[in-house]
Amino acid sequence: MSDSLKERVRAKLIRQLEEDGPDPEQDDVRRVSVQDDLDILNVVADDDPFVEELAARYLVF
Repeated sequence: MSDSLKERVRAKLIRQLEEDGPDPEQDDVRRVSVQDDLDILNVVADDDPFVEELAARYLVF
């Protein structure tokens, strides 16, 4: 059983958020961007072009 592209992208974004961890000293623009992408990913359809755009952006194959 293989994961869909959307599931693989979601897993990658969550992993990045967990590995980066929060910076209590300041707002991390990159972390906010990853979180925004994850929020959008959660509401789009599996076949939405945005899923492929994120896959390319985050190098998910």
